Amino acid sequence: MHIKSRVLASTMLLLMSTSVLAELRIGVSMPTFDDTYLTALRNYLSSRAQKEGVDLQFEDARNDVVKQLNQVQSFISQKVDAVIVNPVDTGATDAITESAVKAGIPLIYLNRRPDKPQLPDGVVTVTSDDKESGRMQAQFLAQRLDGKGRVAILLGDLANNATHSRTAGFKEVLAKYPNINLVEEQSGSWLREKGMDITNNWLVAGKKIDAILSNNDEMAIGAAMALRQSGVKEVLVGGVDGTSDGLAAIQRGLMTVSVFQDARGQSEGALEAAIKMIDKKAVEQSLFIPYRLITPENVAEFQRLTNN
Repeated sequence: MHIKSRVLASTMLLLMSTSVLAELRIGVSMPTFDDTYLTALRNYLSSRAQKEGVDLQFEDARNDVVKQLNQVQSFISQKVDAVIVNPVDTGATDAITESAVKAGIPLIYLNRRPDKPQLPDGVVTVTSDDKESGRMQAQFLAQRLDGKGRVAILLGDLANNATHSRTAGFKEVLAKYPNINLVEEQSGSWLREKGMDITNNWLVAGKKIDAILSNNDEMAIGAAMALRQSGVKEVLVGGVDGTSDGLAAIQRGLMTVSVFQDARGQSEGALEAAIKMIDKKAVEQSLFIPYRLITPENVAEFQRLTNN
């Protein structure tokens, strides 16, 4: 009986050991942990990974291209099963791609797509169509302006192709309205405080602005705060992302509109793609998660969605 118990115990330990060894390990490099939307991406990734029994190792690149490459190479040396990267600079991803492909490790670019039009096999992107988000925001604000007025644009980080795509979407729509004039355009690097400072500077300089189109919610909130503190209430402010703070700003009347970028959909799509690639299953190379317009009329719906 004693021998049987020892055999049973040994078998259970072996099974437990095999289970631990079988757990998938995925390295995740984020450009920064100090960003509202990217924090949402990270949280959704963690939540889904727990449900799937996947071990995620997160690293903060601190907006440093070299640091991010080193993180990816470290993941590879640790022999992780896959790598997920939200790139610091979408124009500087070649070395990351080459390292992962050479090692035969599945690579998934999350949220920000590399500038390269064609990526090699074994590399997948899970993003949203940033140009469409720009179109959606600009079209809504142009209609609210009745097709006339002066607008300014708050740009994100100039090293990020989302900045250029969203702005291109803005300008594509504005070109259809000859009585809407673009009077200012400046980078706030995705940051609330910079959006606030830039808007304050415009106001102090006496710039006449009817609407501010922002590449993200954080800069839009900063702009709205500057306007509110200056006693200016009639300027329309738009953002992109649909963060919890952005939704609250719309509900409070600080922001006019935002465009919902589905952090849960992107994160879960990236993790699902990684698991399939590890299992040698077919995955579409470019996965697009759709954007949706957020207005004061439907903001409650998005608050319920993001709270679930």
